[in-house]
Amino acid sequence: MTKASDLKRGNIVNLNGAPCILEAVMIQTPSARGGASIYKLRFRNVVTKQKEDRSCKGDEAFEGVAFEKREVQFSYAQGDTFTFMDLEDYNEFVLNAEDIEHERQFLVEDMEGIIALISDGRVLAIEVPDVVELEISETGPSIKGASATSRTKPATLSTGFIVQVPEYLSTGETVRIDTSTGKFLSRA
Repeated sequence: MTKASDLKRGNIVNLNGAPCILEAVMIQTPSARGGASIYKLRFRNVVTKQKEDRSCKGDEAFEGVAFEKREVQFSYAQGDTFTFMDLEDYNEFVLNAEDIEHERQFLVEDMEGIIALISDGRVLAIEVPDVVELEISETGPSIKGASATSRTKPATLSTGFIVQVPEYLSTGETVRIDTSTGKFLSRA
């Protein structure tokens, strides 16, 4: 059993007898003394893809789902399907774009370090590394003399993901991105 206060995005729990993945967590702390923090959680049913929102206190328990973690490699994308290869037995499996909506913006061909969560022989979800390095494919011109802490500009990465980067970066440079927040961390 996992408390609501310990849940993180990507955790899989059992809701109403079905495995559901946690997509978003929002914490509201009341200003009144003695008020307990309220956790607003958004789950997506792995089987039916339906969303379910829950509000609860931090000590409410959720039942976990038994699953196996296996390391996989992202092979390629074709249309709305993404093909992965299990690095233990070299079997391939395919996930639809809507199954990995958040993770797909960080996937590049032949990427390793991805973990597949498998239950009853079925891939429930994937976990991408906490930090990925991606190349800037398009951004405004770099400004000479711009400091590292100054203004930012939008940059399109090699996967199509758009992130705010410092003005001194230019097209072709590689940057480190935090996959949980989708924010720029540093130059690679």
